[in-house]
Amino acid sequence: MSLLVQEKEFLQKKIGRKANPTELQIVAAQWSEHCSYKSSKMHLKMLPKQGKKVISEKGLDSGVLDVGDGYVVTVHIESHNHPSAVDPYGGAATGVGGIIRDILSAGTRPIAILDSLRFGNISKDPYAKWLFKNAVRGIADYGNCLGIPTIGGEVEFDNCYKKYALVDVAAIGFGKKNRLIKNNAANGDLVVLIGGLTGRDGIGGSQFASDILQEENRSAVQIPDPFIEKLIIEAILEARNQNCIKAMKDLGGGGLACAISETADTLSVGIQVDVNKIHKREDGLSPAELMTSESQERMLIITDKKKITKLKKICKKFGVPCSVIGHVKKDKMIQVRDNKNKIALLPANVVANAPLLDRHASIPKYLKKIQKEPKIKSPQNLTKILLRMLSNPNLASKTWVYSQYDHEVGIRTVVKPGHDAAVLRLDNKKFLALKIDGNPKHCYVDPKQGAIGCFEEACRNVVCTGATPIGMIDHLQFGNPEDPEIFWTFKKSLEGISDYAKHLKIPCVGGKVSFYNETDNGPIKPTPIIGVLGLIDHAPLVSQKIMKNDLLLIVGQTKNELGGSEYYEYIHGVVGGTCPSVDFIASKLNMKSVLTCIKRGLVNASHDCSNGGLAVAVSELCIKNKIGCSVLIDKIPCKSLALDRILFSESHSRYLLVVTKKNLNTVCNLLSKNNVQFGVIGTFNGSDITFRKKAKIIVNLSVDKGRKNWLRSLEALVSNG
Repeated sequence: MSLLVQEKEFLQKKIGRKANPTELQIVAAQWSEHCSYKSSKMHLKMLPKQGKKVISEKGLDSGVLDVGDGYVVTVHIESHNHPSAVDPYGGAATGVGGIIRDILSAGTRPIAILDSLRFGNISKDPYAKWLFKNAVRGIADYGNCLGIPTIGGEVEFDNCYKKYALVDVAAIGFGKKNRLIKNNAANGDLVVLIGGLTGRDGIGGSQFASDILQEENRSAVQIPDPFIEKLIIEAILEARNQNCIKAMKDLGGGGLACAISETADTLSVGIQVDVNKIHKREDGLSPAELMTSESQERMLIITDKKKITKLKKICKKFGVPCSVIGHVKKDKMIQVRDNKNKIALLPANVVANAPLLDRHASIPKYLKKIQKEPKIKSPQNLTKILLRMLSNPNLASKTWVYSQYDHEVGIRTVVKPGHDAAVLRLDNKKFLALKIDGNPKHCYVDPKQGAIGCFEEACRNVVCTGATPIGMIDHLQFGNPEDPEIFWTFKKSLEGISDYAKHLKIPCVGGKVSFYNETDNGPIKPTPIIGVLGLIDHAPLVSQKIMKNDLLLIVGQTKNELGGSEYYEYIHGVVGGTCPSVDFIASKLNMKSVLTCIKRGLVNASHDCSNGGLAVAVSELCIKNKIGCSVLIDKIPCKSLALDRILFSESHSRYLLVVTKKNLNTVCNLLSKNNVQFGVIGTFNGSDITFRKKAKIIVNLSVDKGRKNWLRSLEALVSNG
């Protein structure tokens, strides 16, 4: 763990002397890219962070949204990419543990987990398959042991993640507004470390996550223990109820060094700690190791002297180790001692605020080449192509993944994994819809439009449940920010997300930036992940039941936008073309109109068109409901396009609505009144999925055959080898 030469000079100038080795280790942990956001912080200011439902409290590690009636939801997202690439089971499991503690640190009970996973090509790469299987197992084991449901997510496979893994985990909390931790401290308050024992696991973890992954470094990977995490959750919530917590922070990246510096800086106080008082897993740890260890399942609490006895009793009741390691001072300094020896003395605001970098950005040279529309000959047998598309691991059913997760524990899950978005029941008779989305193929072709598309897709998914988007979180993942071309893709992605958020007035309530996602094979594709929360104050669209003679409508226009599509890459091996773009006005109008139809009870089922295009979206509706559908291509709103482009274009702002004959006129009148482009394109009946151009059958696939390929493809790949 080290600082750059210019950073050492900056530190020396700020403190008026040369820092000693322990101080350098403490500062290096906090000033790592992973903890300090030194490359991205100045640009993140463009994101809109205020809104009617946003609650801002200083020092919270998660975003807070007011859902009415005195209740709040909290949300946060984190990654564990480098550790998961080295140890997929432990890396993914500790990723879950860390995000749960971020939710807990606000004083709310964690109620749900979502994950976003990316690996190499599991069809050809045994190592990618190993990473995938064990990361899923790590998430499942940790979440299941905690009794917190994993309710949704996404999985994607791409050659750019060869010998690597992206493991993003988001968590949701729920609680009373008046029980949020307010984070304050006074001179003489006690600093308490509770939870797991401190060891050598995870030392250097923040720096490990801030460099290009070149070799395995298992010492930087933390060891998970979900059983003590479960006890910590209950102990913290009881301590909160007993007013024993004045301030609280999870020990994540950078360990105790970052936790105390960020807490002291946020609260404008000083903190003195004695490393000799830390409860340890092993002897012989140096002060620097104790300060920067990232051993898991640990929380930092500030309490007053009157409450410490009660806090200790609560910890003892739940069998959670608890140590008073220091106290609060007025001097705004971080002081570290080893018994009577003073080993570090640094200003909290200096440690907590790394010097920011204004990195150079330039347009990537590859864009000119790949943004040209490729010449692709339309296949003759589109039925065969659709069947292949349904077998694509990126489009096939993810039942193998989410069947390993306990998504019903806690009895809040109303809409389970496998649908457009998950829905949770809240205590105030409202419902919360959640979805997390990403599309690195689109973002590689056009970083700005690709990022906007990820955001809009997540919105479409929650809208399909009848939810109104109320907030978003983002996780921006890129390669080396020192490369101007990579940094340009970061800035453009962020610009797109900000523009769309401002237009729809959806505030960003949390996020993460992860750089240096590279291996010897090169950088990953730009991979922004967007999570959207939607609120439902009526009965959500749960049943999604399609009956014989129900009618299929499409809302939105299909365009000649197949750049970065699954069809181009999976069928033709082409990376590039015209990336789908989002028309902000049409996006908002379509969203509002679909929500109105659902709220009025006019829709039996809804589904968004995204990866794989219209043909795959229709097939999914048929497969899940075990019913056929006859689609008339001529009725689809689009300009003159080749048949394969109509079927597999991934244009945004499109929804499939299933309505009865009785409700058809009402829905059509509503959409027409709102000047929304739509078409009545099909009827559900029989046992085949057919697409017709006038009288000619273009696609004719039996639902059973499509279902077999869609359900079994991913599981078969995982099982073989």
